[in-house]
Amino acid sequence: MLLCAIRVQMSDGYVENTITKSLNVYRMKRNNLSVVNKIVRSSPAMKQPKVGFYSSLNHTHMHTVLLDWGSLPHCVVLRIFQYLPLIDRARASSVCRKWNEVFHIPGLWRKFEFELNQSATSYFKSTHPDLIQQIIKKHATHLQYVSFKVDSSTESAEAACDILSQLVNCSIQTLGLISTAKPSFMNVSKSHFVSALTVVFVNSKSLSSIKIEDTPVDDPSLKILVANNSDTLRLLKMSSCPHVSSDGILCVADRCQGLRELALNYYILSDELLLALSSETHVNLEHLRIDVVSENPGQIEFHSIKKQSWDALIKHSPGVNVVMYFFLYEEEFEAFFKEETPVTHLYFGRSVSKAVLGRIGLNCPRLVELVVCANGLQTLDTELICIAEHCKSLTALGLSECEVSCRAFIEFVRLCGKRLTQLSVMEDVLIPDDECSLDKVHTEVSEHLGRMWFPDVLPVW
Repeated sequence: MLLCAIRVQMSDGYVENTITKSLNVYRMKRNNLSVVNKIVRSSPAMKQPKVGFYSSLNHTHMHTVLLDWGSLPHCVVLRIFQYLPLIDRARASSVCRKWNEVFHIPGLWRKFEFELNQSATSYFKSTHPDLIQQIIKKHATHLQYVSFKVDSSTESAEAACDILSQLVNCSIQTLGLISTAKPSFMNVSKSHFVSALTVVFVNSKSLSSIKIEDTPVDDPSLKILVANNSDTLRLLKMSSCPHVSSDGILCVADRCQGLRELALNYYILSDELLLALSSETHVNLEHLRIDVVSENPGQIEFHSIKKQSWDALIKHSPGVNVVMYFFLYEEEFEAFFKEETPVTHLYFGRSVSKAVLGRIGLNCPRLVELVVCANGLQTLDTELICIAEHCKSLTALGLSECEVSCRAFIEFVRLCGKRLTQLSVMEDVLIPDDECSLDKVHTEVSEHLGRMWFPDVLPVW
């Protein structure tokens, strides 16, 4: 496995040549020994050597192999180690003293993912506690790209906070807190979480990427973040953070003029935030992700964003991707798409009405991708054709649990043409009639796309 990793993964010319030379020397010596063994076994006139000769020969063979691998330059061993999982790297470090020295080179510890799980409730392997302590004691100053993957248990999230609290001498550039299942970090006491996060915010001074979604981060901790990392912050993802207000995220936008990517919940999106991201001193925004979520139907009233605010953002950052994920009930869409909205990617995780899809066709000219996961029993023929006619940048469509007549679907594809590079439609979405069958859909859609196309089919297990 190690030889395969060396030969396949190495791309650097010097490293590859060095490894090749070492392997050739090893093979040459091995072949010479093989020839000697063959002569010794096959020659009838030669006396059978004593057992000690074989022992000496095998010892020489093993010694030669060890010398070949042990003499590899540090840079070669380092490149090999970079492609090995941590557990294999640790085992390899026991081969010889030189490899053990490479194991502790700072370059190998710049990126690390702490996996924290409770064995009784998770199938994932956890990072061993002894290794965690070794990292904190010996390699904390080397960490630059750090992530924590935890399961749904509060114990795992608290363990992650404990580790964060000890990273006082680090210079982390990217930090990610990942929950494989909810609630995790949201069950940790707010004071404990904020205290641990503040340690990193204060000591790192060079944070450029932060992913802290589904956490109890709050406005005061964000102020500490920008006070210490305003010049370096480029990406901030913090959807589903209920303790952050529109004022808190506005503080980030005002102070972090280099921010290029932002992910947040709709309830903290405001006209003031969009205008701050559109200021002359702010860099062009590249990606804005907005999660529109409702847990209790009818209990949340969503505010509207002014068209002038959207226009200011697009004028300042004409290439920005505005991505919106909707998890609403049909009656909660009243505030959306009544005016022109510069959204580029739309994902509907729950049912969306014909009326809303109709407004999208008329008011979302920048739309690039549309995914509809559910709709009622009414066909979406008129709405899809409207979208094809007005959304000239549309290149991707996904449909499931809704209905479209075969004839209207073919017309939609004809209007979009070959620009439609991604088309994922479940077979039961398409409603055939006497004049237009599924076979005709396959033939004509393939012709309009300029490539073979079939509808998706759910597997029958």
